[in-house]
This record gives sequence, C-alpha cells and structure tokens, in this order.
Amino acid sequence: MASSSSALEAMAADAAPPARRAECLPVLPSTEEPAMTTFDDLRQRHAALAAGPRPPRAREAARLLHTTEAALLASGALGETMPLRPEWAALVGAFPTLGRIMALTRNDHAVHERQGRFQDVSTGPGHILVLGPDIDLRMFPRRWKHAFALGGTRPSIQIFSADGEAVHKVYATEDTDRAAWARLVREFAATPETSPPLAPVPVEPPAPDGLVDAKALRQDWLSLQDTHDFFPLLRRHKASRRQAFRLAGADLAMPLAPGAAAALLEASAAAATPIMCFVGNRGNIQIHTGPVRKLLRTGEWFNVLDADFNLHLHEPGIAEAWRVVKPTADGAVTSIELLDAAGEVIALFFGARKPGVPELQSWREVVGDVAHRHALAGQAA
Repeated sequence: MASSSSALEAMAADAAPPARRAECLPVLPSTEEPAMTTFDDLRQRHAALAAGPRPPRAREAARLLHTTEAALLASGALGETMPLRPEWAALVGAFPTLGRIMALTRNDHAVHERQGRFQDVSTGPGHILVLGPDIDLRMFPRRWKHAFALGGTRPSIQIFSADGEAVHKVYATEDTDRAAWARLVREFAATPETSPPLAPVPVEPPAPDGLVDAKALRQDWLSLQDTHDFFPLLRRHKASRRQAFRLAGADLAMPLAPGAAAALLEASAAAATPIMCFVGNRGNIQIHTGPVRKLLRTGEWFNVLDADFNLHLHEPGIAEAWRVVKPTADGAVTSIELLDAAGEVIALFFGARKPGVPELQSWREVVGDVAHRHALAGQAA
C-alpha cells in the first residue's frame, strides 16, 4: 500500500543515521595517511592495503584510506566499473528484468540483505516504491547522485549519494538473468558528468535538544492515528526522536538495555512470530516482513542468516534501545527501536501486520517479555 511522499520522507528521516557477510566488519582504527589526491593514487594505495593479511571490504577500505566508497569504486580499485546514467526511475524500473537478486541497504551499524525479485515498482513525487513480496523498498532518489555497475565474479549495481555514501546495492545471484543484467548495463552505460568526492564529508555533530513542551508532546502522541504521523509530530514539536522518547513517559517509550535487540530476535525466532525489520539511510529504506530463524553472534555482530534474509547488527554501535508504543486507528502498535550514539536510527522492529489489521498478540507478548527482562534500572515494563 503506497504512502504519501511526505510520509515516505518521514520514514527516511526515521530510518536514517546512516548471505553477504563481507559487508560486516568491526570498526578498525583509521590510518593517519593523507587523503587521496587522484584516482591513480587511490588505486595504488588500495592495492597496497588489499595485499595485507586481512584485506578490508570496500566500506572499511574507504574509511582506512580517508576516501569515499563511491570514489573507491569509480577509481577502478575494486575491479572493472561502468558508470550508469542517473535516470533513477528508469534504472530501478528495469530491475524486475534481472530476475532473482540480492538487495542490500545499510547504515553504519546495520546491514539488511534480502533475496528475491523486484516487483510492483512505482514512482511518485520524490520517491520510488518497490512493494513486492520479496523486495520492499522506500527510495528517495533526490538524495542520489552516482551509480556504477561493478563486474567480476559477483556483479553488482551500486547507488551512492552526493557525498559518496552507499545508498543501495543490487547483487547478482546464481538465479539472476545474466543476459538481462548485461543488457541493463549496456543500456544505462554513461560517461559521468561529475566524479564522486575523493574526500569524505565531515560528520556534523547532532544538534542540541531544544526546549519542548513535554505535556503537549505527550498529548499529541496519545492522539496519533497512524505510525506515519509520528515524524510530523516530532517536526511540529521541534523534538529529536531521542528527546521525544525521553519526554513521553515510560508507557509510550521505555528505555531498554542495548542487549534487547538480540533478545528480541531470539524471542521472535523461538515464538515463530513474524516481524518487520526496517533498516535505512538518508536515501533508502529496506524492509523485511516474515519470520527469523537462524541466528548467530560472530564477534561484535549479531546476525540473522536465513536463506532469503540476512541482518547484521553491530552491537557496540547500539547506544540505546527503546520499547515504543504508538496509538493508531487499528490499536496500539509496538516497536523496538535502536539508536546510535548520535541519536540516529539503526533499525526499527515491528510485528508483521498490514494496514487496517491489529497488531499480533504474539508480538506484543514477545516485546513485553523482552522489555521486562531488559528494562533499565528504575523502569517497569
């Protein structure tokens, strides 16, 4: 069911900060070397880095080299690369021809991978919707700038923002139509008008909390009729998400220990309760709806490793977890929401549901149990 453009932008702001386990690496200390000056320089220094005993993957390599992931790709350091025309609606509209693929969306602390087919693609003012049973995306192309097709043994199409951050990636699988893939790359091949930035954009510190009327905020929260109304509520009260959670009262937003994230996935798997998992960045939100089964902790990452859905959570990056209750016309909707140290969303978890259908009782029981076991001192579930 398509949402309005304003509601979609609200979802992007909600979800943003910032089995292919190669995308999941612990944060390594940065080098002290100077930033890149040319693509040739970047290729040479990446080659030296890749020759080490533990070659880092693209995102981590870019950070270690003080460059952007888009520049690393554009330089040819990762293999044969073809720039693609930034005709976003047409490009995404052609993805259904590829057959079965793997779609990947991530931020700094969560990686969301879903296998399946692009279906039911539509466009509207400022957004592209993909509403298939496998691939479920809310895309915001005004935040996109560069796209590349990367060759090699596992081809991919990768989309980046103007600052060189990865927005969305599509990987070929064994079941992808390789002839259709080649046609798409030929059709959209281009000479780029601009190159991605070599230097990463400095991260801005979060804005300080302003003065908020806690009583009025709570009253408006209690009057919500749809979860998509939550971001307009924040904007109306000039409150950050974290600030609203802290002011609303524990019945609406209860702080939990960060370990609640893994506990929620474990409890959902044990109860066979289907979930909705949202992971996003400023340019895209990716959603999984369904059960989770195979769970595994590897070092700093807690993983879902199911056949068609992989999720990788970087647990040290979870600064806060909240049990959140939002009133709607269909009854209360309960979620577990993960924030990083800057107050940006890492991931949102809901019980699987459709508009007009009340929340699953089994989901409420799972969340209630997790909240009871992981409530911070002084809180009562």
